[in-house]
Amino acid sequence: MDRLIYLDNNATTMVAREVVESMMPFLTDRYGNPSSMHDFGGDVEEDVEQARHRVAGLLGAEHDYEVVFTSSGTESDNFAVSGVLSYFPRKRHIITTRVEHPAVMNLCKKYERDGYRVTYVPVDREGHLDLDFLLSSVDEDTALVSVMHANNETGVIHPVEQIGAFLQERGVPFHIDGVQAAGKIPIDVKKLNCDLYTISGHKFHAMKGVGALYVRRGTRIRPILYGGHQERGRRPGTENVPGIVGMGMAAELAVKHLPDEERVRALRDRLEGEILKKFSNVSLNGAKDKRVPNTTNVGFEFIEGEAILLYLSERGIAASSGSACSSGSLEPSHVLRAMGVPFTSAHGSIRFSLSRYTTDEEIDYTLEVLPAVVEKLLEISPYWDNEKKCGREIKL
Repeated sequence: MDRLIYLDNNATTMVAREVVESMMPFLTDRYGNPSSMHDFGGDVEEDVEQARHRVAGLLGAEHDYEVVFTSSGTESDNFAVSGVLSYFPRKRHIITTRVEHPAVMNLCKKYERDGYRVTYVPVDREGHLDLDFLLSSVDEDTALVSVMHANNETGVIHPVEQIGAFLQERGVPFHIDGVQAAGKIPIDVKKLNCDLYTISGHKFHAMKGVGALYVRRGTRIRPILYGGHQERGRRPGTENVPGIVGMGMAAELAVKHLPDEERVRALRDRLEGEILKKFSNVSLNGAKDKRVPNTTNVGFEFIEGEAILLYLSERGIAASSGSACSSGSLEPSHVLRAMGVPFTSAHGSIRFSLSRYTTDEEIDYTLEVLPAVVEKLLEISPYWDNEKKCGREIKL
């Protein structure tokens, strides 16, 4: 094909046309500061509040003011975790999982170095949390539990509603990193029983550089930035109006297009099914069910995932070996290691993540190109050469 086939939508999505159109006035004529006293800025504030209402709708929030705009999912995660811990300085226990995004994982490691006790909940081979382990780890010293809604590498959905109900009964603050769930599955923060919920605009067709944190009314949290009065004093700094308005439009479109995710699921299942059928040296990383509809992660034994990605990129196909925030590392994904994926497969794992803009033709082309890439890499693989000496054959 003569255009890019983008199958790395868990890293970032294409900005929707309607989102771009909604942003343009605020990059040209309507450049007023929404915090200003004059009408030129006050009119812009109305658009910021409309965007807040739309994002609240995406999350099922009871009140618009429970949505706090930030610069990213990473900032929202840091705000949630650090903001709660600073409010409860005498409590020194954090519970999270072994498969969290670096925005939470590395922050928890920082607190661990500072003397906090951090419990990392294990997962099984399919990426499912050990729920009993998590629940039994909660004690009187637990300041916060932070769990992702859906894993960014495998798409596996965690039982956050059950966790939230358990924690709510015990008065333990609960943060959900929902960056990979928003726009892909229905979200109702009230049913999830959470106090805090993180999202990032560029995961559901808004621009990069804008995110939000849902803060349930009454949640005890302190800001991590200090300055002006913006966002009710919870997140100071002049508002990124074009980004916020665009995120609001993207949130409204995400709700509208949620039924389309079944078509995305069908495309994902066809891509995944054909890959598993075509190759005998490949396995699925993560559960087949209970995952977001757009993501598949497959591991090819005896070849390097980075090499697969480079060859695919030469043919106009963009995929990923895991989190974009961990790219450049030669180490196997910490998520796959936590799942116990064998070394020979973890190094050859790639993630395909689709969007509502993915087409049947793009899936067809990917399935046409991939066999030659895998065959070429197997031919030069020293690991596969050893396997052939043992009499093993690969079906292509």
